[in-house]
Amino acid sequence: MNEIKTETHPFEPFIPKNARILILGTFPPKEERWSMKFFYPNKINDMWRIMGIIFYNDKVCFWDETHKKFILDKIKGFLTEQGIALYDTGYKVKRLKDNASDKFLEIVSPSDIKGILTDNATITAIITAGEKATETLASMFGTSIPSIGDCVKIKFNNRIISHYRAPSSSRAYPLSIEKKAEAYASIFIDAGYDLSKKNT
Repeated sequence: MNEIKTETHPFEPFIPKNARILILGTFPPKEERWSMKFFYPNKINDMWRIMGIIFYNDKVCFWDETHKKFILDKIKGFLTEQGIALYDTGYKVKRLKDNASDKFLEIVSPSDIKGILTDNATITAIITAGEKATETLASMFGTSIPSIGDCVKIKFNNRIISHYRAPSSSRAYPLSIEKKAEAYASIFIDAGYDLSKKNT
């Protein structure tokens, strides 16, 4: 029986200057599923469509239909403008079933989320996308696990950080993209974002 190899996270955290919110998933899919070298790279993952709906009222604004890939420069520009940071809760992992499912993902070493928060004092909220990311973050800080759409307060370095749980952006999660977008929008609004005026 072959030993399951340990994978190390392929990306550095994306932390814009004056980031306000940190979105955490679990770990990227295998490289053959990437459409770009960045977070949520799988073309059938709906994170960037959800962000398009929320901020631009256009679920394909980050999608290049001609080349069948996400538009990385536009995504990075959007994240920088909105003060949205990205990383994952798993730094070293094993894929127990050789797929991208969180259910079969073993986190060998969690990411240094406390270090990110220490170095970026402007971050006041964290969104975890999915069950395993939520459970992993809660275990790091010894806090309770929020239900989807709910918030738990984290006390860290003399500040309070709001931990929100969002539905997974994976299409394997049984919720329509419109309902997922509503859940994420509610979180952003609660975290202080003004979504009343859509960008163009």
